[in-house]
Amino acid sequence: MMEQTEALQLAVAFLASSQGEYEPPLAIDTEQVRQSKGLLIVPYNSVQYLASRDDREQLLDCWPILVDLERGHVRFGILGERHLWKNPST
Repeated sequence: MMEQTEALQLAVAFLASSQGEYEPPLAIDTEQVRQSKGLLIVPYNSVQYLASRDDREQLLDCWPILVDLERGHVRFGILGERHLWKNPST
C-alpha cells in the first residue's frame, strides 16, 4: 500500500502535467485531501482561490484527482464516482 505522502506527490505531478496553457494556475487543496475506499481524494482549485478562500474566485466543477493507494494509478474522478468525495468513508 502506498503512503499518503507519496500518493500526494503523484497527484501534484499529475495536476501539473494536465494543466493547460491558458488555464489559471492550479494547486492541490491540501486542507481537503482525504482517503476513501482505497483512494486518496485530492481536490484542487485555482491558486488565487486557495490563497483567499473567496467563493468568487473558486473554479466550478473541479473533479478531484484520485490516486489508487494499492496500485498508484492516478486520474481525475468521474461523475459516477461523485459519491466518493461527497460522502467519503474509510
